[in-house]
Amino acid sequence: MSDHTLRTPASGPAFGSIKNSWDYPAYKSPYGPKMKVQPNIAGFTAKSALKLGVTLGAFGGVAGFVVVYILSDAPRFRRDLMSKLPIIGKTYIREIPPSDNPF
Repeated sequence: MSDHTLRTPASGPAFGSIKNSWDYPAYKSPYGPKMKVQPNIAGFTAKSALKLGVTLGAFGGVAGFVVVYILSDAPRFRRDLMSKLPIIGKTYIREIPPSDNPF
């Protein structure tokens, strides 16, 4: 067998043999990307968590508006919740005149 097939990484290169990857120091290019480990929790970084939070908040706001819009004609919802709002609460108080009462 030749010398370079029996060589281990700890031994130096034999004369005229091919150098292996462990013979060279690690090269870091000054033009390459500067890699850093981003802190995360369950794979969510601060940037992605903020983006997800804004998206979920927008969908939640729209869903809440739709629920209020659909339930605004329900008497119980109107009386218990909508009439107690500070500025627009008087809009949701419906007084039925006695002449319109069928009983």
